[in-house]
Amino acid sequence: MHIILIILFIVVLVFGPQWWARHTFKRYSKCQDHIEGTGGELARHLLDRYAMEEVKVEMTETEGDHYDPLSKTVRLSPNNYHDNSLTAIAVATHEVGHAIQHYDSDRRLVLRTRLAQLAQASEKIGSGFMIMMPIMLLLTRSPIASLIFTVAGFISIAGSALMHLVTLPVEWDASFGKALPILKSGYVREEDYAAIETILKAAAFTYVAASLASLLNVWRWIALLRR
Repeated sequence: MHIILIILFIVVLVFGPQWWARHTFKRYSKCQDHIEGTGGELARHLLDRYAMEEVKVEMTETEGDHYDPLSKTVRLSPNNYHDNSLTAIAVATHEVGHAIQHYDSDRRLVLRTRLAQLAQASEKIGSGFMIMMPIMLLLTRSPIASLIFTVAGFISIAGSALMHLVTLPVEWDASFGKALPILKSGYVREEDYAAIETILKAAAFTYVAASLASLLNVWRWIALLRR
């Protein structure tokens, strides 16, 4: 019974924020007659307003809403690119907030970008280590070699969890330090403020879900090391 409760707690902890974020986005995804432009159009307008004409706005089918600092591109999912819902304009402005951080050389964004690159590389290396571990164990028949490979794989995967944890302050600033003041400066009605704040909170906490999922992966490797 205790094991079942622990498993349920872990499932809620890991997938709860992700479910809540998706529920929030869907809740406010209805198009609004009083909003003149789409999320994509608003993103383009704001980038031009803040003299970031070189930053592109693109629709993405697979990658999800994000700002790519390497190619200087705001990418929006189809609904957020084409619709004029509260979710669309809030998410679009959130991603523009990241572009503003990049333009301002925000140290937190620079750190996150570097960690993301390192995390991607280390995760690939870690996966390679874990694939090679059984082979090395058969060849060397040494438990020490197996331990070395397992620890190396664990460290590389832990890097992804660290990246997501560092990301949260960056996301929070993009939502409430950048996007919210912009939207409150005349882009949304006062009666929509509460909904906009909820959407921006969901946008920021999307990375909490990713962080918790990464930590769960790390926990699995800790359990493996203890065997």
